[in-house]
Amino acid sequence: MKKKIAFAMIMGVATTGIISFLLISVNLGYSDKFLKIWFKSWLLSYTIVIPCILVIGPVVERFVNKLFPEGVRETE
Repeated sequence: MKKKIAFAMIMGVATTGIISFLLISVNLGYSDKFLKIWFKSWLLSYTIVIPCILVIGPVVERFVNKLFPEGVRETE
């Protein structure tokens, strides 16, 4: 479980940081308030995405395992 939480936290930092930065820069542009707005948005999205990754992640993993069952070799 520790590994899954660590994964969610690290993945959350990367994805929410990149997406929030890009969306705010596209929608608002760069101003003197950019970093404050970006950090606030990043923090909010990060607190939301961690539980989502922990809940949705196992569902997606099961779905992918059904799509690509073990024992079936991939063709090159």
